[in-house]
Amino acid sequence: MASSRRRSACAWAAGPCCSASRSCATATAAGADAVTGAALAVYALFLAFVVGRYFRPRVEDESDYLLAGRTLTLPAFVASTVSSWYGGVLGVAEYSYRFGLANWVVFGVPYYLYALVFALFLAGRARRSPALTIPDQLRARYGPAVALTGSVVLFVMTAPAAYVLALGVILGQLTGLPLLPALLVGAALTLIEIYRGGMRGVIFTDKVQFALMFLGFGLLVPAAMQHYGGPGWLAARLPAGHLSLTGGQGLQAVLVWYFIASATLVEPVFYQRCFAAKDERTARRGLLVSIGFWLLFDCLTTLSGLYARAALPGLDAPGGPGAGAAYSALASEVLPPVAQALFTVGLLATVMSTIDSYAFVAAVTCGRDICWRLAGSRGSATRYSRFGMLVTAGASLGLALWRESIVGLWHDLGSIGTPVLLFPLALSFRACPPRAGWILAAMLAGGGISLAWVIVQAATGGYPLGLRPIFPGLALSGLLSAIALRRGAPSG
Repeated sequence: MASSRRRSACAWAAGPCCSASRSCATATAAGADAVTGAALAVYALFLAFVVGRYFRPRVEDESDYLLAGRTLTLPAFVASTVSSWYGGVLGVAEYSYRFGLANWVVFGVPYYLYALVFALFLAGRARRSPALTIPDQLRARYGPAVALTGSVVLFVMTAPAAYVLALGVILGQLTGLPLLPALLVGAALTLIEIYRGGMRGVIFTDKVQFALMFLGFGLLVPAAMQHYGGPGWLAARLPAGHLSLTGGQGLQAVLVWYFIASATLVEPVFYQRCFAAKDERTARRGLLVSIGFWLLFDCLTTLSGLYARAALPGLDAPGGPGAGAAYSALASEVLPPVAQALFTVGLLATVMSTIDSYAFVAAVTCGRDICWRLAGSRGSATRYSRFGMLVTAGASLGLALWRESIVGLWHDLGSIGTPVLLFPLALSFRACPPRAGWILAAMLAGGGISLAWVIVQAATGGYPLGLRPIFPGLALSGLLSAIALRRGAPSG
């Protein structure tokens, strides 16, 4: 893709090029492709090393496989949490290219706020809990019916469809593969590295991928500023709406993400990392430090999207590569071959670090919290979790092919899953949780009405009453949860 972009830019700008110019452009593009290929080969060797290291036979108990023995230190906690929560980078590229600074308002601010609430009020409680997973917490407080309902919804929410889609798109751009083969390759590359190693394999790769993602965008933004200019250059070339906080969208289109972001309070990766932390202080401080790194990375990605929109305004036109290709397109314009190769590896690392974390959570949820529990908790829970990875891979591929928009997947899954889990999980940490029957009703009603909203929109092109699906879902789930509180805890 880099070579074709460079050649078409030359032809458009200069018309008929002299033979020497064409040869130079072709050689430059070929050199960039060769260096990128070499960098990808090194990255593949690193993944092979991880597989080799963690495929060796070893004795492991359930806590070791699921939570790395609850020994996560602060640096490992931060690196893994930061990298695991930022895999939808092509969705961010798409949004920042189309709406500018609204990317930070939508995908930054609300998530910082909810992460802060989680750090201050939930991280310590999660670490104190003996639970290994979110469904364990629901089962202990409400019983098996609520736990099973929560497990099914949690599995759908954590199956990393949006991130598998992003990885497939990147691999397709690099290799020319059609979407389906690229999705299959991407899913296989990621899932194989965690099959044997469990949580320890996830943490090991995340620490390296954390460094790569910051290195990649740390190269891109200064290069774009040097190549084009500073804030004045951007202001002169961006559409006016791109520098407004809403990006020219309606208020509801922005506000809905502040409700979707409340899913942070039921974020399974947060709970898993807090369960795995060596102590409560590590869990709480780890999230607070992570917020600072997210803020820095959001600044880099938003600036990259603004530069891409100002310098390459035709990406989203019919026949163009699309707004999701904004970062790769910008890199091909401003970075030399070696830096471009490092950026490409950083882009892959950003996505893959999230896929492995969410795929692991989804696999454990499917294999252990659903299948193993339905089997009467007989046999090895770890073996069931590994089986769950195959189901996770299939579900992720199916969702990615069904909804070929990364932002759309976030919107739909978050709108349905958040009303199901938000209030029941938050109330489960009370000394006397409410009655399970009312909580189950809140979960089914809240998720059901949000799902109905999504189905109606898919069929008619518009939401009932002009409301986004998360609003009626949260309202109904909140109402029934409030009734559950008034009814009081079960006696005895």
